[in-house]
This record gives sequence, structure tokens and C-alpha cells, in this order.
Amino acid sequence: MKKSQMYMRMIFASLMRRRSRMLVALLSIAIGATILSGLVTVYYDVPRQMGAQFRNYGANLILTGTDGGFSLEDTEKALKVFAKDELVGAAPFRYENIRIHEHPVVAAGTDMEGAKATSPFWRVEGDWCSTDGQIMVGKNVAESFRLKAGEMLTLSFTPENAPKDTPDETIDLEITGILDTGGSEEDYVYLSLHDLETLTGAGDLDVCEVSVSAQSDQLKVYADQIGVTVPAISAHLVKRVTASETTVLSKLQALVLLVTVVVLALTMICVATTMTAVVTERRKEIGLRKAIGASDKSIIGEFLGESMMLGGIGGILGAALGFVFAQQVSVHVFGSSIRFQWLLVPVTILVSIVVTGLSSLLPIRSATEVDPALVLKGE
Repeated sequence: MKKSQMYMRMIFASLMRRRSRMLVALLSIAIGATILSGLVTVYYDVPRQMGAQFRNYGANLILTGTDGGFSLEDTEKALKVFAKDELVGAAPFRYENIRIHEHPVVAAGTDMEGAKATSPFWRVEGDWCSTDGQIMVGKNVAESFRLKAGEMLTLSFTPENAPKDTPDETIDLEITGILDTGGSEEDYVYLSLHDLETLTGAGDLDVCEVSVSAQSDQLKVYADQIGVTVPAISAHLVKRVTASETTVLSKLQALVLLVTVVVLALTMICVATTMTAVVTERRKEIGLRKAIGASDKSIIGEFLGESMMLGGIGGILGAALGFVFAQQVSVHVFGSSIRFQWLLVPVTILVSIVVTGLSSLLPIRSATEVDPALVLKGE
């Protein structure tokens, strides 16, 4: 039998003889590894999850004209700066003063699909506009003019500097929904850019709201790139969104790290306590082995091998259970599944082995200090 095979058989037999104690140590290691793997998985996936949650609060980047308005073509050039997988949506807006029943109202021309992506918090009683010839009315406007979804609405517009006898431009649109946001959006009516251009003529955009799944540092990089690539457009971060996202993210990540450190410390204490009990229980065996010539190195190797084997098995269990734990946290807290981090498998196993080995150093040191003469005499 080879020396390595004999060594493994000795370790395995020692673990089996003390199954109850070693099971406690293995359980603590597995739990620690599970928490470690799960929380680190959550830690690395939190920015994506938090970004998805904060996108429900609206756009985090605003595009405006450097000198007044800007064109739709400039907007399309600016949007090419963003990575496709990070760009959630973009909604260009053009505002004009129009009239409903001879009363002034602000009309916002926009891309409805883009507005739906950048403003998911908008509540619409009815349906969003899906094509030209349709309009969505703010709640305050609907109440003022007693408008309902399904009715036809006539918008009027008088060009600036037009002679007094010039007839108004008009357009008839179908009301598809009533917009309820609890904000200033309820004072506007929303229609497609094409319909607004038909009513008021061609014009520049006033602003473009952009929702990007990226942290504030990356957003600043994008804003600078837009300024260089499209001089006609100036990009600004929506600080109330980006600052809140950064603050919450940093605090959540700090909490995850703190819990991980505490769990690892408790795991080390449990393993150290168990190994101390094992060394105390095996004092006579250690004394006998030293009496017949066993070196401290061989004793250290055996105990260290036992602890590292426990750490390896516990790490394997923890890596598997950690993903299940992280998945449950992600589903119940963020409402979406989490990505499996393959790199965490070897890292979890390695950390488990290292933590178990470090926890066993003091108990192993006490094993080498056993005096065989005293032990064999029963003292």
C-alpha cells in the first residue's frame, strides 16, 4: 500500500470513529460555506438587480440641447454610445402649446414605446397609444374637460406670428387612456411625434429621457462620450435617482460583507471548538504514538488532513446549497432569478479549506505539546 493511500485511510478511519463530532464540524462548515457562497453571489448580482428595480422609478439620464433644441437624428447618434444590453429605453419629448375647446393645454409628442420603457410607473386607465391618430390624456386634463377613453378629441393650434385671419390647424385623435401619475404629467396630453408635427409643423426636440442599467460612474462616462460624439446634445444624470441607487447599493453590499465576515468567524469558532474536543479525546492515542516514535510533523499532518478534508466536503456542499440560498433571496427580495457564478465554486471550496485549516491551528498545536510520559501514566 502506498504512503498516500495509507495516509488517506488513516484520516478517513479517524473521521468515521468520531462521526458525531465530525458531523457537527462538517455541518458548521457547510452552513458557513452556504452563507458565503450565497451572499457573495447576491453581492455580485445586486448591482444588476438593484438597477432593474430602480429603472421602475424612471429615467436616470436626460439629454438636452446644447443651444436650444436638438433633432431626432442627433438623439439616435447619442443612443449609439450606450451598450445595447444596458439601454432599457429612450423617450424623446417635444412640447407645444395647443388648445382644447379654446383652452390652452401643453401637448407632449413622444415615442410611446420609449415612454413606456422609461416610465413604467405611469398608470394608464385604458390603453397606451399604439399608433398614429391616438392620444393619451393626463388625469387633470381629463377631469377639466370631462374626457373619457374611447372618445374623439380635437386639438387646435395657432402658428406663431400668424395673421389674425389665419385658420387654426386642427387634428382629431382618439383617446385611448387616461394617465394617472400623481405628478405634473397629469397636466399634459401625449401623442406621437408624427401627429404633433402634423398639427404644429416640424420642430426640434426639447428633451430625451434615457433609462440605462448602469451605475453612476458608468453613466458619467456615457455622458462625457455623448458630449464628445454629439456636440449638439448635453447629457445630465438624474441625481435623485442615481444618488439614491448608489447609496442603497453601497449600504446593501456593506451589509452583505458584514454578515459574511460574521458567519465565517462563527464557523471558525465552531470548528476550533470541535477540533479541541477531538484532540482532548485523543490525548492517550497521541501520547502512545509519540512514545513509539511518531514525529510532531506526522501528527500535525494527520489532524490538518482531517480538518482540510472536512473543509473540502463542506465547501462542495456549501457551493451547491449557496446557489439555492441566493436564488431564494433573489426571487423573494428582487422578484427575479439570479445568475450562477461558476467561479465561486472553487473559491468557496478553497475558502472553506483555508478557514477550517486556520481554525484547527491552535488545537493541533496543543496536540504536539502532549507529553507521552504523563499521558501514559494517566496524569
